[in-house]
Amino acid sequence: MANLLVLSGGHPYEAEPFEDLIRSVAHSLGEWDVTHLVHPEAEERVAAGAADHADALLFYDMGGYEFADGKVTSRPPSKGFKEAIERRFAAGKGAVAMHHAIAGWADWPAWAEVLGGRFLYQPGEWRGEPMPDSGYRHDVAYEAEVVADHPVTAGLPATFPMVDELYLAPIDEGAVHPLIRARHSFTRDNFYSAAQAVAGKMFSNTDWDHPDGSNLVAWWKEVGTSRLVYLQFGDGPETYANPFVRRALSNALAFTSGAQ
Repeated sequence: MANLLVLSGGHPYEAEPFEDLIRSVAHSLGEWDVTHLVHPEAEERVAAGAADHADALLFYDMGGYEFADGKVTSRPPSKGFKEAIERRFAAGKGAVAMHHAIAGWADWPAWAEVLGGRFLYQPGEWRGEPMPDSGYRHDVAYEAEVVADHPVTAGLPATFPMVDELYLAPIDEGAVHPLIRARHSFTRDNFYSAAQAVAGKMFSNTDWDHPDGSNLVAWWKEVGTSRLVYLQFGDGPETYANPFVRRALSNALAFTSGAQ
């Protein structure tokens, strides 16, 4: 029986609806065995080898942050965790990353290179260039548009409805293979500042500026000889229950595990 390792923690989410998503996807793949690890245990167990033999790996975590008193501090992962992730990709074993995983490990630049994009909670850098903090917008109703005939998009209609959180953040379209785009305008006026949210000013973009961004919400890329799929879907129960999200996630896990 194939096995799936799921990593979560570092960002709030509704546990039972998420577990239902994972159970449904595991069933669709043929009753895969699932191990779900939550930070900080997830970091410790991966460093100890938990990811080495998993057939499929799902990052739904946002490691390396502490939010307190209107401020955010960050740290890199442990040496053992970094080595375990690098070892997995070097061995030709892939992974899927969802939603807020693109914000994880702000002090480990290689993580953003693996994913092909980076969500910043504070002004920082992307590829050596200064960047403002990223933008977010909850509960956006939009049409997702499939832009590639690919194993990850197999069985999906050309367009499908979504209600989910979207991000305005740097994505290197030249380094990824586009799969799904959002029919939405990724401009400053349609998003809120992540840094202001951390400071207690939710849903504000006052005095915040950000360049227009990519409308990609799903892509895949090569990491060495391995496959990485990123799905921006995943803010909450409505998204978890969306049958098209479930299909895309199931396809992505099969594709990155070599089962497809």
